[in-house]
Amino acid sequence: MTGPGLLVLPVLIPAIVAPLTLLFYRRRHRLSMAISVAGAVAMLAAAIALLVQAQDDAIRSYAIGGWIAPFGIVLVGDRLAAIMLVCAALLACIVLGHALLTKLDRKGWHFHPLFHFQLMGLNGAFLTGDLFNLFVFFEVLLIASYGLMLHGQGPARLKAGVAYVVVNIVGSSLFLIALAMLYTLTGTLNMADMAVRSAQVPAADGALLRAAGLMLVTVFLLKAAVVPLHLWLPRTYVATAPAVAALFAIMTKVGVYALIRIVPLVFGAEAGAAAWVPAPWLTPAAILTAAIGFVGVLAAKSIREQAAFAVVGSTGTLLLAVGAWQREAMAAALFYMVHAVFAGAALFLVADVLRRRCGEYADMAVPSPRFMGQDAVAVLFMLTAIAAVGLPPLSGFVGKLFILQTTAEAARGVIWTLILTTTFIGVVGFARTGSLLFWKPAPADAPFHPIERDRGGLIAPAATIVVLSALTLAAGWGTRQTEAAATQIFAPDRYVAAVLGGER
Repeated sequence: MTGPGLLVLPVLIPAIVAPLTLLFYRRRHRLSMAISVAGAVAMLAAAIALLVQAQDDAIRSYAIGGWIAPFGIVLVGDRLAAIMLVCAALLACIVLGHALLTKLDRKGWHFHPLFHFQLMGLNGAFLTGDLFNLFVFFEVLLIASYGLMLHGQGPARLKAGVAYVVVNIVGSSLFLIALAMLYTLTGTLNMADMAVRSAQVPAADGALLRAAGLMLVTVFLLKAAVVPLHLWLPRTYVATAPAVAALFAIMTKVGVYALIRIVPLVFGAEAGAAAWVPAPWLTPAAILTAAIGFVGVLAAKSIREQAAFAVVGSTGTLLLAVGAWQREAMAAALFYMVHAVFAGAALFLVADVLRRRCGEYADMAVPSPRFMGQDAVAVLFMLTAIAAVGLPPLSGFVGKLFILQTTAEAARGVIWTLILTTTFIGVVGFARTGSLLFWKPAPADAPFHPIERDRGGLIAPAATIVVLSALTLAAGWGTRQTEAAATQIFAPDRYVAAVLGGER
């Protein structure tokens, strides 16, 4: 499949693979696993094909069923969508491989279908050109995430799962209210059409449009776990299986993606009273999020807790650049976002290795007896910690330097101070954990009973380090990709023309 029709594959592939894995799981388990792996690889191939296709700088739209926009369901592919699709597909392949090697998928019947339904929701959210279908794809990925979070069972997961569900039900309700308000004001939910009509909303309705925009932005910030809407994330990610939490590392970035996609398009300079609606609030929220995230890394008592707070902190750092609403800063934000996804996932995967090899000590930041492959795990932990805090030579340093270079002059002093301070706090937090785990010996009479054998457990965390190293080596190419994507983001007329008629 070529041309605009290629856009449907990232949604179609997991939609087909998910029920097939369930159909064959009970009686032909190996076939079910093979279908799951083949589906993940096919999705990665489709995402790479879309990224290659996007190199011509065209924005493509595909009307499902031939119903043209704004009346039908439309998928839109550009550089931003392609980058996020490749990121999600590559992470999915790594996490799925880890789940198979560690037999996590065998702790319940429904891991593979839920896994692929979540990918369908993620990919649909990246491709949809309609706000209502963005809501639908959000719900698909959230419902799948509920099941994945509870995979393997346990009272802690059930308790955290209830809170997670309640928070997201509230978020979904706010999303629907915002959509109803926007539809009442503009008469459409197609993003391109709404971009045209939001500029035509009468001045008397400007306050309502602004309120609807703020409510929509609040939903996206809740999904992104931005302070003070972040409290659900540490508890949820710590309670779930670490490999599943590694996949969840991209879920908070879906909220950031939605913010990047919709604000310049619908609430940009032409939106009157609602122009750049989150601008006054986003930078203060980002500062608090980065600070609290890395303070949480320092205070955490396990690697899983550190990973969860590192995800929060990275979102804050990312939004510092997004909140400038400038092309150069947005390019830096996109580069750092790709890095943050794999750095967060790497931490959770290393925590899973420790949990399996350290017995009752799990991934707690306490002295523990030596265990199988301790030196190799120590090296992986050191590299993932370097990536998470943004030190050289890995891509986090490139991303943070890019952010510092491109942020507005007026805010540069605050951003420099915050990034340097949070980086130092992160270094201290991870150094403390590493020294306790790998240097300080446990008492001679300390009990030690490893609970699970761990064959191939180091492959997935090592693969994430390879991805981060590749991103570092290809930083020049990567920054050119994100700069081109940022240029498209701040050219909403091209997006409108591609969807409503014109450039295709």
